[in-house]
Amino acid sequence: MGDEIGQHTAFYYNIKTGSVEREGESKAKDLLGPFATADEAANALEIIRLREERKSAEDREWRDS
Repeated sequence: MGDEIGQHTAFYYNIKTGSVEREGESKAKDLLGPFATADEAANALEIIRLREERKSAEDREWRDS
């Protein structure tokens, strides 16, 4: 995700190192993202956990209807 002048603007959470990185710093297989801000990337695991909980609840609701 680059901006109009080619600068890398996306942030990723590196699952191997536990650090936040800019786009293009590590192999994609080690990254979660992209995220719009470094703060969001730092909270990647929590964000993903909450998304999974929401999707699981939606799936249960769909199955039970």
